[in-house]
Amino acid sequence: MTAPDPIRRFVEATNAGDTEAFLETFTADALLTDWGRSFRGRDGIARWNQSDNIGVRSHLDIVRIAQSDGGYHVRINVAGDGFNGEGDMTFTLDGDRIASLIIA
Repeated sequence: MTAPDPIRRFVEATNAGDTEAFLETFTADALLTDWGRSFRGRDGIARWNQSDNIGVRSHLDIVRIAQSDGGYHVRINVAGDGFNGEGDMTFTLDGDRIASLIIA
């Protein structure tokens, strides 16, 4: 399965280190949950991005993707100066943006 456009842009913006493009992949009131830590809206997601994503030079590669329960379950490989290894991300989309992202 090919990644839907918002998920593809999320990965591309992260890999390019483009914070503005990264934040634009989310709805204004999006929720990001990372192992129980929750970040709401673009301001909250910007804080997560700085501490856990672009701020630690993450590079993402999609391992596999499947549609499930109205969202997308993505197995992703992460490399950089923060977490390294594979993990699971569940995306819920709203049009051409990400409404929620759960990392577990």
